[in-house]
Amino acid sequence: MVFRSHMSAALDEAQAAARRGEVPVGAVVVAPTGEIVARAGNRTRELSDPTAHAEILALRQACAMLGSERLPGHVVYVTLEPCAMCAAALSAARIARLYYGASDPKSGGVAQGARVFSHPQCHHVPEVYDGIGAGEAQALLTRFFAARRGS
Repeated sequence: MVFRSHMSAALDEAQAAARRGEVPVGAVVVAPTGEIVARAGNRTRELSDPTAHAEILALRQACAMLGSERLPGHVVYVTLEPCAMCAAALSAARIARLYYGASDPKSGGVAQGARVFSHPQCHHVPEVYDGIGAGEAQALLTRFFAARRGS
């Protein structure tokens, strides 16, 4: 099996989120076959829902499509290090691998902060690969927040 990154699709979702005025984070869920089965960008403002992070929305979409609360063998690409809530959801969904772009020193829950996957209460730990498309993801976030501050 040949590795193929799907981070560009996650970045497309992040850019769409930014155009909607959302924090530009995007995620895709990839089936074991290599096909993207779900994609989403942040929609917390649009849906007035603090849980409407890109990862959560993509997981919900994939689970609904498959009729299961678990996605064994599936992979998630997300442009920003998942927060603690999203990391716990990825574990609960039994995601096989997580690829993320930019690290999040403020709110990250994988390599920063809560480090959800390192706790003994975490029942499933996916393989984690960071820094995939990090430069583009970080630039998108930097531009978004600079524009909001008027800088």
